[in-house]
Amino acid sequence: MDDLINFEIITPLGLIYKDQIKSVTLPGSEGEFGVLKGHACLISSLKSGIIDIEKKDLNHELIAINEGYSEINETKVCVLAKDAIWISGDNQSEIEKNLTKAKELIKSASSDNAALAATLSKLDNKG
Repeated sequence: MDDLINFEIITPLGLIYKDQIKSVTLPGSEGEFGVLKGHACLISSLKSGIIDIEKKDLNHELIAINEGYSEINETKVCVLAKDAIWISGDNQSEIEKNLTKAKELIKSASSDNAALAATLSKLDNKG
């Protein structure tokens, strides 16, 4: 598939996500922005929020981060985050546990009440 972009998330604990994806929406410090293959080169700071990954099968995965940076070029997106919680699991109980952890991570890192409310609403609607 020619329209896929390489994507990875790295925390101090190491690589937590790596795949070829269709698109990603990142919580930029100046607002959310989307990235597709062919995006202009960019380095951006990221605020606490949700990374929405659109996989090649068009399903979405969510990862909560508390802040970090992204480096983007035409074929790759690399996110360096202080901490990240992948909101997934093998069963509903595990997903709910990770969703709770993600909410706590976002709450602990965000001082902007409006952004916090929007992010938690997004988590509630996806979870």
